[in-house]
Amino acid sequence: MSSDKRLVGRRALRPAWPVNTARVFHRRRWPFTKRSVLRLTGQYNPKTLKREMVLVDKKPLFWVGGLAALFLIPALGGNERFLALFGIVCIYAAINVMWTLIIGTAGLQSFATLATVGVGAYGAAYMSITYGVSWPIMLVIGLVLGGGLGFLISLPARRLDGLYYALLTLGLSEFCRNFVTQSDALGGKFNGALFGVARIVPSDLMTSRAGQTLAFATTFVLLLLALAVFRWINGGRIGLMLKTAATSKEDEAFASAIGIDFNRARTWVFIVASAALGFIGAFYAAYIGGTSLQVFSLDLLLLIGGLGRAEGAVIGTVIVVFITQWFVDWGPWRIVLVGILALLSVLYTRNGIFGLKDQLREIRQRRQALHRAAITSRYAEFLPQQAPDIHDKSVIVGRVFERNLREQLRAWITPEVIAEHQAKPMGQHTDHLERILNYFRKAPIPDKYVVYCVEPFAVYRVVALSGIPGVPPRIVDDRVYPSLDEAYHAVFLRRVNDLRSS
Repeated sequence: MSSDKRLVGRRALRPAWPVNTARVFHRRRWPFTKRSVLRLTGQYNPKTLKREMVLVDKKPLFWVGGLAALFLIPALGGNERFLALFGIVCIYAAINVMWTLIIGTAGLQSFATLATVGVGAYGAAYMSITYGVSWPIMLVIGLVLGGGLGFLISLPARRLDGLYYALLTLGLSEFCRNFVTQSDALGGKFNGALFGVARIVPSDLMTSRAGQTLAFATTFVLLLLALAVFRWINGGRIGLMLKTAATSKEDEAFASAIGIDFNRARTWVFIVASAALGFIGAFYAAYIGGTSLQVFSLDLLLLIGGLGRAEGAVIGTVIVVFITQWFVDWGPWRIVLVGILALLSVLYTRNGIFGLKDQLREIRQRRQALHRAAITSRYAEFLPQQAPDIHDKSVIVGRVFERNLREQLRAWITPEVIAEHQAKPMGQHTDHLERILNYFRKAPIPDKYVVYCVEPFAVYRVVALSGIPGVPPRIVDDRVYPSLDEAYHAVFLRRVNDLRSS
């Protein structure tokens, strides 16, 4: 056996490590659940000829690495502006994750997300300014207000759907904005601005680097809580039920027929997400020490990362917030850039940035298939890049032998051999002709040429077998032959023509 262990082509880049086959491997599970922390499977490595443990789903590693970078980059090397920017990123990422839960998991086209955030923010801020409640009580107030508003908004969803429900929720957001603008108790005199709210990190501590880092850490914890809620709902029983009807109304009708109440499941998801949005609104007010009409703005809620995916919501928020908040010197052109990115995401991606991976894979596979079809034929050898995907290597050997055999048979087909067969189709033949006929006889049944007797001893035709039981053979041409020998020779000539053309 050769010492060179390299294989032709390439294998998928997946984290793997050797395992001891004499020991039982125990998968780690999340506490109080049956879900594995990592999706592992045992595979045979044809390169090392050993068993190994392979990580099937690399998404948890990407999540850990991405969240670690999101926390460590501003915490270790950022200034005051950088920490404030990433704090806003975490807050709006949490909002987008909950909005993804409503639009993607629940399938409700709701634009009342910021209305719920605004109600939580202004309600908690008003209670803090008027009655002096502390910030933990503010979070509870925002949670209750958000859940209550979510219950009220979810009621029309039983009767309205699609565009009508989206317009209703969009109008509700504008109603809340106008109410705040005209209410003196909610800062109407100051264009909807409320200040003097109890802060999570005291104002005197915010002047130091430690206080700014602590404030950013609280926003990062908020994002982790939002992701935990998304994972709990989307990956739980309610999420699985709602995914059953994610394609069409027919799927929804089928799921209802088997006992799944979609309206109830959607209502629960909407209420939970709305309560979380109210909580985030109260957190926003306690984070900056007040609130403003900015919480009703839609400019930062663009799901360019992908609909229905938490990672898309986070990455999309990072891109949008970084462009709009960091490049302030660009003026209105930064808004134009965000709009262009959103337009490109809609036109050229199926499901945001994270849908590009599947699209690029399909494009690559399509081009590979066209390339292989252009340079290979039915009896050609396998391409080098195909070899790693073929576990039974005898298939490759058989294909190579078949090709070499056909090349040899082509060299043996001469005018003398054809004349010999025409003179005596049946009986003893020379070695070369006998080998050619034996190869033709072992051809597969589908599309195999045979002689069909129309009238015994008078009329014969050439047909091609279908290879499917119950399906009659296919007539290849309109010619008829008066003798069996002429029909045999016609079949021979057709097989020779196919051999030469392949």
